[in-house]
Amino acid sequence: MIFDDSDKQKKKITGIKKPSELDAAEIEFDRTYDKNIRPKTFDEYIGQKTVKDTLKITISAAKKRNVQLDHILLYGPPGLGKTTLATIIAGECGVDIKITSAPALERPRDIIGILMSLKEGEILFIDEIHRLNKIAEEILYPAMEDFTIDLTTGKNQTVKTMRVPVQKFTLIGATTKAGALSGPLRDRFGIIHRLEFYSNEELSEVVKRSASILNISIDENGAIEIAKRSRSTPRIANRLVRRAADWALVKGNGTVDEKTAKEALNSLNIDEYGLDFTDRELLKIIIQNYNGGPVGIETLGVALGEDIRTIEDVIEPYLLQSGFLKRTQRGRMAAPLAYKHLGYKYVQNNGQMGLFE
Repeated sequence: MIFDDSDKQKKKITGIKKPSELDAAEIEFDRTYDKNIRPKTFDEYIGQKTVKDTLKITISAAKKRNVQLDHILLYGPPGLGKTTLATIIAGECGVDIKITSAPALERPRDIIGILMSLKEGEILFIDEIHRLNKIAEEILYPAMEDFTIDLTTGKNQTVKTMRVPVQKFTLIGATTKAGALSGPLRDRFGIIHRLEFYSNEELSEVVKRSASILNISIDENGAIEIAKRSRSTPRIANRLVRRAADWALVKGNGTVDEKTAKEALNSLNIDEYGLDFTDRELLKIIIQNYNGGPVGIETLGVALGEDIRTIEDVIEPYLLQSGFLKRTQRGRMAAPLAYKHLGYKYVQNNGQMGLFE
C-alpha cells in the first residue's frame, strides 16, 4: 500500500522521479526540505499529545482573556520538535516569531537589539537557552517580568542607568539540559514542558507523512523499519527516509519497502536498534577497555575521540533511554542489553563482571 496524506483528495504517489525529470520548482523544494516537512499546525504535528493538548488550552485561554501568552520552556533530547512546536505556537497565536540561539547572543547589544526590535505580541525563540551567559540572563530578567530593559550610559562618575520599555512578547526557550538553567531564569517561565521520545508507531506516522510530502513511495513495512532504527527521534526518521528513498531510486524499484529500508540503513551502519557506529564504539570501549565500567565521561571522550557535549547531548540520551547504558555517580556503565547486542556474555562473579566473547 502507498501512503500519501493527500489520499483524501484522491491523489496518488507516482513514485520517485529520475534526476532528469526534476524541474526547477522541485529542486528548490529539495533545498528547503526541512522547512517543507515541518508541521504548520497542532493537527499536523505527530506525537507529544499531552504537551499539545495543554498548549491548545493555554493558547485559547490567553486569547479569551486578551492577554500575552506566558513564557514557555521546552526541554528534552534534541530532534524531538521543540523548534517546530514554537513555530506552531506562533501560528496558532497569529503572531510572528523570531528565532535565535543562545551562543549568538554573546554581547549585551545582541540581546538588547533583538528585544528592542520585537513588535507587540511577537514570540522570541531562543534555542540552547541553557548556554546564555550571565550578562544576557540579567538583561532578560526585567524584560520577561516587566517588559523593560536596563540601559547604561556614560563612564566612570557619569554612569547612568535608564529603564526602557519594550513591547510585550512571549519568550519560548528550548534546551536539552533543563537542569543547566539558572534558578532565576527557570522560575520566570510560566509554562514548562518536557518532550518525550517517540514510539515506533508515532515515528511510522512521521515517516509516512514526510514520504507523502516528498512524493516518495513507501509501504507499511518500510515505514516501520525506518521508524525502528530512528532512535525514537523524528529528526532522525526524516533524515533516514531520504536516504532510504535514494537507495530505492538507485538500487531498487523506486518504492521503499522493508527489504529496501533494511539494505539502505545497513549500508549506513545503522542496526536494528538504531545504533550507529559511534554508539557501538562507545559501548565497546566501556566493555572491552574498562571491564564494563564505571568510567568517567572525560575518559570516554578521549577514548572515543568525541566532544563531551556531543556524548552527553547526542549519544547518551537514547542509549540511556533504551537500556544500553547506565549512568552512576562513579561514571558510565554498559548495561546487560549492550553485552547481548554486541555479542558478549555478561556474568556476575563476586560483585565483579566477567567478560567473555
